[in-house]
Amino acid sequence: MSRSRVLLVAQITELEWGIKPLIEEWAEVASYDAPGVGDEPPSAEAGMDALVARALAEIDRRGWDSCVVAGDEFTSAVAIHVAAARPDVVQGLALGHAVLRFSDEGHDAPIAGSILAAFRQLLETDYRSWVRAYTQLTRGAYDDQTMEQFLARVPPETARRIGVSLLSLRDDTSMETILRRVNVPLLLAEHRGCLLFTPEGFRAAAEAFPEAQTVSTVDKPNCSPEFAHALRRFCESL
Repeated sequence: MSRSRVLLVAQITELEWGIKPLIEEWAEVASYDAPGVGDEPPSAEAGMDALVARALAEIDRRGWDSCVVAGDEFTSAVAIHVAAARPDVVQGLALGHAVLRFSDEGHDAPIAGSILAAFRQLLETDYRSWVRAYTQLTRGAYDDQTMEQFLARVPPETARRIGVSLLSLRDDTSMETILRRVNVPLLLAEHRGCLLFTPEGFRAAAEAFPEAQTVSTVDKPNCSPEFAHALRRFCESL
């Protein structure tokens, strides 16, 4: 039996995927840094277009004719756009912190606005503190060693550019529409106790796609063994 193929979508760097070694035990895995990070050359494009193009380039570079695409947090949107761009290749989507929109307004908002505002302000004013705050925001999912590697690999101006582009997704209401159009199997993951993404946001996504497989993890999905196991079951079911 051939091994599953899984593309791990990066928000900024492949360091985000702490469970990559677990997935590599049973799948062929592709991960990468965003344009302008590490050894990756900067992109002439900006925002979502650049992030989607980099993900598509990784699929094409490997010559994959089928794969599952996994994203976490704001990169769920990137994963969804990748599926829309390669409907003949993407067999399924695994989405951590699954939501249908990134709004921080209203009683049922998927995003905690006060946390997002504070994190964004820190990115703009104190880059090193912003990086270190990831450890607190993720409740240790990104440990000190990982974030020191992050500081060495990610230039501040690149992180700010990507951060601004991803935060602008608050105005993007197309994710549910695209998911219904691509109509691929879904694995939706909730991060219990997350400080940024709300239970209401995940509940709305799960109710909108009742046929999706779901998992609720204690740890941040891209660092969660629970998510890695659920992803394996998901891939084997396709």
